[in-house]
Amino acid sequence: MSVVRFLARPLLASSFILAGADKLKNADETAEQLSPVLRRAADALPVRVEEKTLARAVGATQLGAGLLFALGKAPRFSASVLALTSALNTFVEWRTADIGSKELRSARRARLLKNVSLVGGVLLASVDTAGRPSLAWRAQHLAADASKTARSVKLDAAKTAKSVKLDAVKTAKSLKEDAAKAAKSASRQLSPGGHA
Repeated sequence: MSVVRFLARPLLASSFILAGADKLKNADETAEQLSPVLRRAADALPVRVEEKTLARAVGATQLGAGLLFALGKAPRFSASVLALTSALNTFVEWRTADIGSKELRSARRARLLKNVSLVGGVLLASVDTAGRPSLAWRAQHLAADASKTARSVKLDAAKTAKSVKLDAVKTAKSLKEDAAKAAKSASRQLSPGGHA
């Protein structure tokens, strides 16, 4: 891991870790804030779950993903999870913010930009391969190499088949000539003036 990644991951994750811990600590407030979204999620689940429980799950998910990301464990996956939870939180904060005055609208805009910037940061981290090719790149190049090898084998097989055919034709021609000579020789020996 490079020094930049070593320093940047915990710095980026710190905001998510604190937000997740705060959501766990203040589950009632989080449930109230996330209520419109959590109500839909609770209705979609096959079992009945309280909004407060879902709020805790969101907080725990954000806290856990933040810790994993800070430690560099499954960084792409944890960054993807952070992007999802952060996008949800950004949407909810933007929708529920008090905009009664010019200062409050300005504060809402500043929070929105900060949150969107954090989402952008973890989205970048979710596609960071740390200088190694991704699985998709490796699979694509493996397929291209296999295709190239198959074409080469096909050409070699065609050349070999052509060579075998030419050898068979030459051998057949030679055998035909030898058979004709043998027949001619046998015919001379068996003829009345021959030396048989």
